[in-house]
Amino acid sequence: MRPQASASRALVEGVACALGAGLLWGLVFVVPLMLPDYPPAMLSFGRYLGFGVIALLLALTDLPGLRRLQRDDWRMACELALVGNILYYLFLSAAIQLADAPLPTMLIGTLPIVIAIVSNFGSEALPWRRLLPSLAVIALGIALVNSHEMAQRGEGRSAHDYVVGALLALAAVVAWTWYPVRNSRWLRRRPALASGTWALAQGLATLPLAALGMAVAGVYAGGESAYDYPLGPHPGRYVGLMLTLGLCASWLGTLLWNRASKLLPTALTGQLIVFETLAAFAYAFIWRGALPGRTALFGIALLITGVVLGVRAFRPARDSRQADVGRESPVQPAREP
Repeated sequence: MRPQASASRALVEGVACALGAGLLWGLVFVVPLMLPDYPPAMLSFGRYLGFGVIALLLALTDLPGLRRLQRDDWRMACELALVGNILYYLFLSAAIQLADAPLPTMLIGTLPIVIAIVSNFGSEALPWRRLLPSLAVIALGIALVNSHEMAQRGEGRSAHDYVVGALLALAAVVAWTWYPVRNSRWLRRRPALASGTWALAQGLATLPLAALGMAVAGVYAGGESAYDYPLGPHPGRYVGLMLTLGLCASWLGTLLWNRASKLLPTALTGQLIVFETLAAFAYAFIWRGALPGRTALFGIALLITGVVLGVRAFRPARDSRQADVGRESPVQPAREP
């Protein structure tokens, strides 16, 4: 296959994987609204306990790949699991419950810009004149969409709740800015590491952390008569949603994101997190049974336009720098085992 054709194929596949991951990750924004009686800790640890159990079952299908992992791989998997999984969703679910979905979604919506800027200081940097147009369009789209969303501010929420919710959402932004950059750089160092194996490794690393967190949450919940530890007031709904998030948003979303991270530069995958933002807004509109207004629709159109501009900015960069593929993301990745 010609280098340019291979590069284009990798670009299309990477964008498709990022889209799939974004659609699955958008689910995490509505589950806290579906379980308002559950403490954020129970949502975070429950989701990742489900992820760990599913990974444990699926590990039986990939024992050879898991045995090839080195000690440093497991150490990195634990770091990614703690920051990108446990802490991120703990901060996010608490922010959503305190401030409702619009404010945290707005702040999390800045991730495409923040991650793209942070990662563009690395070795795979793209000239800023080519990167900034897409970031500017995405920023304007986020502003327009959230100008509509902020008008939907939930009733009965105090200013204190909004301030604390905003701080927690910013903590989630920091956690998830670190995660994709760190994850992508590790996959660059380990090009033979299969996306599915790495997703399972992160799930297995998450399992003991989630179990420990669930136990600690039980100690604190013991003194709160309002919450029936561990399954709460709606056991069937809670278990079903946690397993759904563990399978779809955590395992499959991580697998797709790992694949996208291997195929695309980090500065581009950072922008593609906008798919998660778009999915979160869509699910929120569905949950509320409402349609977006004209301002929100225009903002959504700008977000999509920004993604297209971002992909086009990287296409010539990838095609024209084939000889420098060693410092760019691989356009012809090794076949995964």
